[in-house]
Amino acid sequence: MVISTNQLSFNYGDQQVVKSISLQVPQGSIYGFLGPNGAGKTTTIKLLLNLLHPQNGTVQIFEKDLQSNRIEILSQTGSLIEQPAIYNHLTGKENLCNRAMLLQVAVSRIDEMLELVQLKQAANKKAGQYSLGMKQRLGIALALLSDPKLIILDEPTNGLDPNGIIEIRRLLMKLVHEQGKTVFVSSHLLAEIERMATHVGIINHGSMVFQGSIEELQALSKPLIHIELNDSADAANLLNREGFTVGDVQEGNIFVPYTSKEEMGKINTLLNQNGYTVYAIGKVQKDLENLFLSITQNT
Repeated sequence: MVISTNQLSFNYGDQQVVKSISLQVPQGSIYGFLGPNGAGKTTTIKLLLNLLHPQNGTVQIFEKDLQSNRIEILSQTGSLIEQPAIYNHLTGKENLCNRAMLLQVAVSRIDEMLELVQLKQAANKKAGQYSLGMKQRLGIALALLSDPKLIILDEPTNGLDPNGIIEIRRLLMKLVHEQGKTVFVSSHLLAEIERMATHVGIINHGSMVFQGSIEELQALSKPLIHIELNDSADAANLLNREGFTVGDVQEGNIFVPYTSKEEMGKINTLLNQNGYTVYAIGKVQKDLENLFLSITQNT
C-alpha cells in the first residue's frame, strides 16, 4: 500500500471531523476519495501531507511512518490542494522555473511538464491570463515537477468545463498507466471518478462508509431488469401471479430483480404472449452517483 492509515482522527476544537479512518491505497491505483461537502475530505488530505497533525492514529506512506520520515516521504509526493499556488505576474514557464530552483530539479523537467499538461503553446503567457482549466493544469505540472511517485489532488477538476475535465482525466490516467504513478484524488464529480478510478473510498460525517475496488462498489448494486411497456400496472399484476418478484412500478416502466438472461427472456415472452407491447427490456444497475446517495443517506 502506498498510503495506509490506521484509526486516523482529527478534531477542530470540540468537533471531530475525521473519525478513525483507515485508508488503504494500492500502488499504481487511481483512488477516488468521495464524500459530501463537509465530510472531512480536505482535512484528511492535509493529514496525509503533514499539514495537520492527528490527535489519534498513524499515517504510513511508502510503508514508512509519516511523522518520522516526513522529508523523505514528502520529497516523493506531489500535491494540489484546492487552488494551485501560482504567481499570476509570472508566465507559466517562469512559475515552473521558480519551483524547479526551490526543489533543485533539473531544468529539462520544465519543458517535459509543459508538454505533458499541454501548455507548451502558452508557456510564455502570463499565468494571470490563463483560463481556469489552464491554471489547474499548471498546478498539476507544478505538483509533478519533482517526478513524485504519489500524487495527491484535492478537487482538481473544480470549476472546469467539460473539455477541461476530460483533459485532466486523460492526464491522470496517463500518469498511472504509462508512468506507474499512484494518484489519490478527492472529488464530488461522481461520474468522473467512475470513469477513471480503480479504487474508491467514501467518507461521510468524518467516517469511512465504503472502501474497495470500483468493481466491489458496483457489486453492491443488485442488477435489475428494466421493462418499458404499454400498461405497467396490469403487467406487474401478471408477473406477480406468475411467480416473478416485481420491485418498483412506474408509469410505463417495471423493475424486476435480475437473475439470468434466460429469466429475462421468459418475462419478455410471457408479456408478449399476453398482449403487452414491450418497447424495451434490459439489465440495468445503479451508477456511482445513485450508489453514493444510497450509501451516504443510510449513514
